[in-house]
Amino acid sequence: MLNLFRITSILEGISYLALFAVTMPLKYLADIFEPNQWVGQAHGILFIAYILLAIVFWYKNKWSYKRGFILLVASLLPFATFYVDEKYLKPLAEKKRKV
Repeated sequence: MLNLFRITSILEGISYLALFAVTMPLKYLADIFEPNQWVGQAHGILFIAYILLAIVFWYKNKWSYKRGFILLVASLLPFATFYVDEKYLKPLAEKKRKV
């Protein structure tokens, strides 16, 4: 479950940045609409998957409301899913590997 959440977190962050940094300029500056549709749809699916996995992961690990809030808000801010992975998920994965 942890690895799935980490992968989803990273992919959601990449799709968010690709949407804003690559496909939206293509759409509005070069009138190329197709990449925005494809990346936007992929981002939407990854966003929903991230939110669902964050909620399940939050309750499964019995984390505080503050940490759960951080997990959920991270999906709305650029680069924040990378922060969540580095600050919360990666140390947890390393801790589980040692056990």
